Formats: sequence, C-alpha cells, structure tokens
Amino acid sequence: MDLSGKISIVTGGGTGIGRATSMKLAERGSDVAINYRVSRDEAEETAQVCRELGVQAVALAADVGVDEDCRRLVATAGEQLGGTVDILVNNAAATKFVPHVDLDGLSDEDFVDIYRTNVIGAYQMTRAVEPGMRRTGGAIVNVASIAGVFGGGSSAAYGASKAALINLTRTMARALAPQLRVNVVCPGFVATRWYEDRLSPDDYSETVERVASDTPLERASSAADIAGGIVFLCGAEAAAITGETLIIDAGAHLNLAMSRRSVGKA
Repeated sequence: MDLSGKISIVTGGGTGIGRATSMKLAERGSDVAINYRVSRDEAEETAQVCRELGVQAVALAADVGVDEDCRRLVATAGEQLGGTVDILVNNAAATKFVPHVDLDGLSDEDFVDIYRTNVIGAYQMTRAVEPGMRRTGGAIVNVASIAGVFGGGSSAAYGASKAALINLTRTMARALAPQLRVNVVCPGFVATRWYEDRLSPDDYSETVERVASDTPLERASSAADIAGGIVFLCGAEAAAITGETLIIDAGAHLNLAMSRRSVGKA
C-alpha cells in the first residue's frame, strides 16, 4: 500500500470521509491536495495533520460544480505539490433533506444543484485530471452511497444522483482504460459529524446503536472504514480492478429491504 511519490486530490477533503481519506493517503506516503468549498478551517487543519505524517499537503478552494474551478484545482495541485496528479477521489457531495413521499419538496433547482456537485462535479474533475493521468497512469475513486444502489437516502434527488455517479463510474472506466482505473465506493450509514450536526445528541446515539444492531457485523461504519476501501482502490493491489462498485456498510445491504417505512433512513 505504498503510495510514496504520488500526488492525490481529495474533493471535500477537509471533513468526514474526505478527511479520513486524506489522512490515510498521507499515511501511505502520498502528497495530498485537500479541496474545500466552504470548510476552509477544517481543510487547513487536515492539511496540517497530513504534513505531520511526513508528506506535502495543501488546502485548495474550488467549487467542483464549476468547470474552471476544477481545471484550476488540478493545475494548482500539480504546481504546489510538484508533479502530475496520480489519484483523484471525488468525494464532494451535496444534498437536501426531503422525505421521499413529499414530491413537492424538491424543485427542479434542487435537482440541478445536487447533480451539479454529485455528478457533474465528478465528471468535470475527471476531465481535468485526464490529460496528465493518460501520460502517467492513475486511479480515480468516486464516493457514491448505498442510496444509489437501493434507493433511499436524504432525498430522492440525492439517491438518484448517486445512482448516476455509479453509472458514470462504469462509463469512465471503459472510456479511460487502460491508463486510468475508475471505481466507486458506496458507504451506508457512517458515524461522522455530518450526522451529529443534523441530529440531537440522543437521536445520534440512538441512530448509531440502531444501525450497529441491524448490521451483520454489528457495527456502524466509521469514516476510517470508508477511507480504507478508497485507498485500497487507489493502490497497486487493485491494479486489476476497474469499473467496480464496492459497498462498505458492515453488511447492512445483506438484509436491506427498502420500504416506504425505511426510505430516507438508510
């Protein structure tokens, strides 16, 4: 799992799964560009932690939904880290919390905003790194969701966007082979600040306990669990893997039956 000499970009890399992935890439020896749109302090803190692990790390602002930002992010990462980007983790995401039965709760603008980050952003970042990666080879990992496999999630637009990202992964895996590998991970519930900030302390603890009790492995996944799968797909051990969808949810999908009662809670 040695990634020494590699340069990685992690979009949305300052918090949650992005932060854990940035740190794990640094642990493996990769220099890291940690992208953020609004979470500057968290991204700078993550970059400092990565530097303490012995690699170069920078925090770079960009909105992945804007093509010019994507191209600038890739160019700046290469300039500041001294090389060509070898690894791209498309982790940045957007959503809106709307019950799936509330069909009037989502506007066309909501769909566009969510797709702009979750799907178009991943496509634009892939397009931005493609010329350099074509020359040197590389790996791209998209971060989707279990909601994109079974339906569900925080809104219908979010689940649909993650399904589109899974499909985009397969399309790009075909289009960019053999120089680039493109894979996607699909987390289930992940015990991160993303949930803590949206639930009361009691509701958060209850949710974590409920999720753990419902999974075959009797645990709620952590951000580090997801990062482990992402970084595996970035390394030489995964050299023969492309176009693959990796579900990381402690086995919850083995007994997942999405119903009107469960939609929106997975």
